[in-house]
Amino acid sequence: MITRIRDVRKSKHMTLHEVAAACVPPTTAQTIGRLETGMRTVSVGWLNRIAGALGVEPSDLVTLPDRVDVPLAAVLTSLGISAPKREQALLPPMPEGSFVGVLVEAAVGDYRTGDSLWLERLGPEDFATAVNRDVLVPRAAGRFAFGRLAGTDGSMLQILPLTPGARQLVIADAPWIGVVRTLIRAL
Repeated sequence: MITRIRDVRKSKHMTLHEVAAACVPPTTAQTIGRLETGMRTVSVGWLNRIAGALGVEPSDLVTLPDRVDVPLAAVLTSLGISAPKREQALLPPMPEGSFVGVLVEAAVGDYRTGDSLWLERLGPEDFATAVNRDVLVPRAAGRFAFGRLAGTDGSMLQILPLTPGARQLVIADAPWIGVVRTLIRAL
C-alpha cells in the first residue's frame, strides 16, 4: 500500500515527534518515520491512529485510484523558487469539523470578488481563541456581521468591520461564530 503520511504531515506543518505524541496511545517519532518511508508495514490500525493524530480521514493517508492529486512542481521561499527535494503532492482542501461557507461577491478588505471562505463554527466557550481573526457572527432576523474579532468581554463580542472607516460593532449573546480557516481563490 502506498501511503501519503509524510505529505499530509508536512501539509499540517507537524514534526514526526508531534504526530507521535498526538497518537492514541502515543508512539515514537522513529515509528512514525518508519511508517512514512515504508520500512514498517502500515496496518489499518496504524492508519486510524495516525489519521486521528493528524486530524484527517484515514483515506487521506493512502493513494486512491479515483482521487486526483496535484503534483508539487516547485517550492517558493524567501530565497527564490526551487524544485522539491522529493516527489510530493498538494492536498485538496477538506473541511474538518463543523464548517460553513461565505462567498465574496464584492471585494472588501483582503477578500476579492469570487473568493470562497471556509469558516469553522465555534461555540461561545471558544470565542476567545478567535481574537484577531476574521469571523462571521449571526445576528437577529437572519442577518450577519463579518469582520475582525477585536475582543470578547463575557458574552459581548467586539467586531471591527473590514470596510475602512466603519464603526466597531458590539454583539451580545451570539450562539456561535465562524472563524475563517481556508481561503479559496481563483486567479
